Amino acid sequence: MKTPSLRKRHYAAATSVFLIMLTMVALMVGMAGCNTPSSGVQIRDWHDLDAIKNNLDSEVLLMNDLDSTTAGYTELASPTANEGRGWQTIGIWPDPFTGSFDGQGFEIRDLFIDRPVEENVGLFSFVNEGAIVESVAVIDVDVTGDTYVGGLAGHSRGNLSNCHSTGNVASHTYVGGLVGENGGIVSNSYSTASVSGSFEVGGLIGQNHANVRKSYSTGSVTGDSYVGGLVGWNKEGTVSNSYSSASVDGESLVGGLAGGNRASVSNCYSTGTVTGDEYVGGLVGRSYEGTVSNSFWDIETSGQATSSGGTGETTAEMKNIDTLSGAEWNIIAVASSSMRNLSYIWNIVDDETYPFLSWQ
Repeated sequence: MKTPSLRKRHYAAATSVFLIMLTMVALMVGMAGCNTPSSGVQIRDWHDLDAIKNNLDSEVLLMNDLDSTTAGYTELASPTANEGRGWQTIGIWPDPFTGSFDGQGFEIRDLFIDRPVEENVGLFSFVNEGAIVESVAVIDVDVTGDTYVGGLAGHSRGNLSNCHSTGNVASHTYVGGLVGENGGIVSNSYSTASVSGSFEVGGLIGQNHANVRKSYSTGSVTGDSYVGGLVGWNKEGTVSNSYSSASVDGESLVGGLAGGNRASVSNCYSTGTVTGDEYVGGLVGRSYEGTVSNSFWDIETSGQATSSGGTGETTAEMKNIDTLSGAEWNIIAVASSSMRNLSYIWNIVDDETYPFLSWQ
């Protein structure tokens, strides 16, 4: 029997190696393709964003920043759009947003809405249960509505995480810098917006009846009743491991963290100035059979010596880790405010800073 020549054997071996490598490359490309942005609806301009209204159950990916220079802004989201009413919100009841929206760290800037007789007003109108909105930043918004109004969403029953808002948000009732009314989960989010309204006005959330955690607000809040630095009216659910340094000004039921509380507040604090006429508290304006545990406010910066729940401390005590660790907070000291220890919920530069969330 003839045996293959040396050259033929080398050729066969080289061919086999090549085919194996080609197969491996194809498999790697296929696997990578499963995680590429092409798997979702891609948003690159305001026209793309507006088109979500026709596909409310989509998996959406924001691919770049949107602002006043992006295509479609003048027609859809500017002060002259829609006869001066600006942006038409996404997911108007009874057809709420039910999909997922991943902002991927990009910003939606210069959003304008002036709809003073409408409810559920924001970038999103109504985010339904099971929907996910994450890593979305709405920057320099100018949003006005009547009821259930927020920079990101008027009403949410979904899961909102790693989101934030800046700008101005105004409404009559149920208004928050990020969400007007929260019936879902808001986590790892914040607002620096200036928020104003009459009833149930909060720096982050107007009315909460679900779960707010690891979030904060630093803007300003102005209203009549149920006015809070983080939440206007904590009606049900929980607010935990959160804080506010927002300035708060109201008439009745005014608090550095929450104007009114009928639910649970735990491991929270506030430091902003608080002014009002009736039921005014450094942390909580008034609690209605609600609980406030392991929570604090700064009696010096707030200008308030009392609160309907919580413990008042001096500025020095608020910046001392012993105050918080003694209350069983999940906190550790770090060397500087630019450092983070992600193994803990809270970090602090002992005797120098207020506690801050490790994800910030």
